[in-house]
Amino acid sequence: MPKNTSRLLAVAAVTAATALAATAVPAAAAAPPAATVSVPFHTYDGSAPLASLAPGTVLKTRTLQYHLLGLPTPVKAVQLLYRTTDAQGRPSANVTTVVPSPTGDGSKAVSYQSFYDSLDPQDSPSRAIAGGLSLGGLIPNAETLLLAPLLLQGYNLVIPDTEGQSADFAAGPEYATNTLDSIRAATRSAATGLDSATTFGLLGYSGGAIATDWAAALAPGYAPDVNSRLVGFAEGGLLVDPAHNLKYVDGSLVWSGVIPMAVIGVSRSFGIDLKPYLSDYGLSVYQQVEYGSIVDALGRFPGLTWKKMAKPQYADPNSVPAFLAAVNRINLGSAPAPTVPGYIAQGDGGVLEGTFGNPPGIGTGDGVMVAGDVRALARQYCAAGNAPVKFQQFDLLSHVGVPVVWAPVALGWLKDRFAGRTAPSDCGHIPAGNSLAPEQPAPAS
Repeated sequence: MPKNTSRLLAVAAVTAATALAATAVPAAAAAPPAATVSVPFHTYDGSAPLASLAPGTVLKTRTLQYHLLGLPTPVKAVQLLYRTTDAQGRPSANVTTVVPSPTGDGSKAVSYQSFYDSLDPQDSPSRAIAGGLSLGGLIPNAETLLLAPLLLQGYNLVIPDTEGQSADFAAGPEYATNTLDSIRAATRSAATGLDSATTFGLLGYSGGAIATDWAAALAPGYAPDVNSRLVGFAEGGLLVDPAHNLKYVDGSLVWSGVIPMAVIGVSRSFGIDLKPYLSDYGLSVYQQVEYGSIVDALGRFPGLTWKKMAKPQYADPNSVPAFLAAVNRINLGSAPAPTVPGYIAQGDGGVLEGTFGNPPGIGTGDGVMVAGDVRALARQYCAAGNAPVKFQQFDLLSHVGVPVVWAPVALGWLKDRFAGRTAPSDCGHIPAGNSLAPEQPAPAS
């Protein structure tokens, strides 16, 4: 085994153990990102207006050692600041990390979308890889266990900061543009070893699945040049219709913390202010997680509901027009169907993680993601007829449990796509799911 990769695997094992231990420690109150840990590389300071530059344009380049828990490894990484587009369609700058495989060439690469799920930009993969240390940043460190086998098999890695530089949590369309323009930038930089002939696979779980699916869906329209080089997308634990997820996790023991995270992420992404709709208690919760990560939120507010957070007249989230419009914009059911093969996996054992909800028309899930929504989306992709869809539902596994069985299948599935083998299809055998129609305003009281 090459020296670089064996050392990467060894350090990754330590990282994963440390990350798991850290998540068992009660999180401190979230605080705004400290100015002292800001990274100038992440800020565009060029003279040309971003709007004058094409998406995917490389703005800055630096080469550094891949860090784990703040410690440098012998593995080289190239980071790029590039021009992209935010959730509101405005030009923005973002960072991606390219890790060349020590055993391969530039012919194939995997764009890996991290599940760092945070409202703090300091928790992004690029900062963790550059040596930054934060509680939320332990997640991209632990993900090295999944990435190391890809490097061993000769795949180059492209790891975008999917949430952008303001940590726009759960903003699917922005996750997509950040991911697609990351691929463009990676193939336009002479420092990466990748070029316009490099083929790509998309890979992500949970928050990374949001970016993966949205990227596959928007690629034909937003980045046809990238879409023509995609071999497929593999994902698990997917957020489809956020309005359904909020009702599913309402009152849960662990995952209810995503309710305030979603409120904040939607507000930030689309430039809306939802604080006027919140109760005093809701504002307190908002402030506690405003710059927190999923590590801060999970299990922190057991039994939390939207109704507890909102003023009485807004007990139904559909009574807030701005919020309703925003969640409908990030409903994958209204997005185009991908034109490349997909592998989609989903758990349905959410009771194992303290989510006992079974709302009418929504049903159960893995603790945070709604199984019926994922089935409906897979069937929708099949009905479009653009490409084969492999679908697996694990009825007895929860959101944390699915990756153990999903990851090896996903890696094998991608390997077959790169090899040009015919993609398998479960179309015609996927059970019925939920309606993914846009949410409607709450009836006037």
